[in-house]
Amino acid sequence: MAALYKQRCMKCNKNYVAATSRDRYIQCYDCQKDDLNKPIKDPVMKKMFDLPEEYYKTNSFLRSIKSNYLRFGKLTDKQIEAFKKAIEKIKAESV
Repeated sequence: MAALYKQRCMKCNKNYVAATSRDRYIQCYDCQKDDLNKPIKDPVMKKMFDLPEEYYKTNSFLRSIKSNYLRFGKLTDKQIEAFKKAIEKIKAESV
């Protein structure tokens, strides 16, 4: 696992975000919030992305997958599987 460190958001340059050396363009939740709140028409995807806001605030991977879906209109099977695994991991940590 890569080491975590805090870096300022590259868009607003105010908020700090947990990042790794693999992250390229680091954005805070506040900067991505407008992009993530676009309507989703597909009922299956709408149900999958219907998560508590706290999950998206704390996990940039979940935000990345949702923004990719909103941008391209579809996800690969591996992306969907990884998204579901990340949700399970978050739920297990919160219990």
